Amino acid sequence: PVLQAAGKKNSSNLLGLTEADLKEQFVRGDGPGGQATNKTNNCVVLKHIPSGIVVKCHQTRSVEQNRKIAREILQEKVDLLYKGEDSDVFKEKKASEKKKQEKKRRAKANLEKKKLFKEMQQLEKK
Repeated sequence: PVLQAAGKKNSSNLLGLTEADLKEQFVRGDGPGGQATNKTNNCVVLKHIPSGIVVKCHQTRSVEQNRKIAREILQEKVDLLYKGEDSDVFKEKKASEKKKQEKKRRAKANLEKKKLFKEMQQLEKK
């Protein structure tokens, strides 16, 4: 569950990665796109050797952009693995979940108020 928060934070406090610790492969992408994805090796598979974390990135058609995105995601996942709950990525994920729950609570309260208001109007008409 901790690793699911990766991909959410752009921070300079993340642990650094060295190129010697990375193994990079270029493979054919999958999913929609037909011949454009089936014939080109623009999907990047990046493995962090010390931790064993593997990231597969095929978000764009550009190999260079996919390499950059894969490194960012891998850096965040490695940071989460080593720092755990002290990681900035984890803290931001928790904060966004709390914000989402608060928004849901407020929406539910407003819905209840509207329902009560309509009931009051119905009673006044009678």
